[in-house]
Amino acid sequence: MTTNEQKEREMAEEIAEEKKEQQTKEAEASCDDEAKKEENQSQEGEEAEKQEECKEPEEDEGSRYMRLMADFQNYKKRVEKEKSDIYSYANEKLAIELLAVLDNFERALEHNADDASFKEGMEMIFKQLFDVLEKAGLKEIPALGEEFDPNFHNAVMNEETDEYESGKVSGVMQKGYTLNGKVIRPSMVKVAS
Repeated sequence: MTTNEQKEREMAEEIAEEKKEQQTKEAEASCDDEAKKEENQSQEGEEAEKQEECKEPEEDEGSRYMRLMADFQNYKKRVEKEKSDIYSYANEKLAIELLAVLDNFERALEHNADDASFKEGMEMIFKQLFDVLEKAGLKEIPALGEEFDPNFHNAVMNEETDEYESGKVSGVMQKGYTLNGKVIRPSMVKVAS
C-alpha cells in the first residue's frame, strides 16, 4: 500500500470516528433534553429507565432491520384485515334495503290466501330470496323467549305476561338481522316485566 492510500485510509477513519462521536453527542444531548422534560412529568423510577435508554447512541443495523420487518408484517396484516372487512360488509347497504322486501313477504305470507298454489309459490320465492341472503352472510337474530340484550334487541314496550319471565322477550314486532356477525338491524321487541 502506498503512503497516499494509507493517509487517505487514516483520514477516512478519522472522519468516521468524528461522525460517530458527533452522533453520540447529539443523541446524548437530545436524550438529556428529553430526560429534563420527563423529569417534570414522571416519577424518579421512570427517569432512571429513560436515561438508561438514552445512553445507547444508535441501534445496530440488525435490530433496525428486524424492527422494519416487523412493522412491514404488521402493515400487511392490517391491510389484509381491512380488505376482508370490505368484502364482508360490501353488501351491507343492499342487505339493509332488502330487509324491507323480506318484511313485506312475511306479512303477505301471514294472510290467508284463497289459492293454495299461489301461497305455496310465494313461500318458495321467499325461501329462495332468504337463502341467497343467508349465503351472503345474513342471519336472523333470535328474539322470542330470549333474554333481552340491548346489543341485539330494541325494546319498544314492556308488557305483563305469565308466559315469559321478567326480562325475557315476549313479542317480536320486527325481526332483526346480522350481516357477517355485525348487527345491521336490531329486533324490535316487547319485554316481559
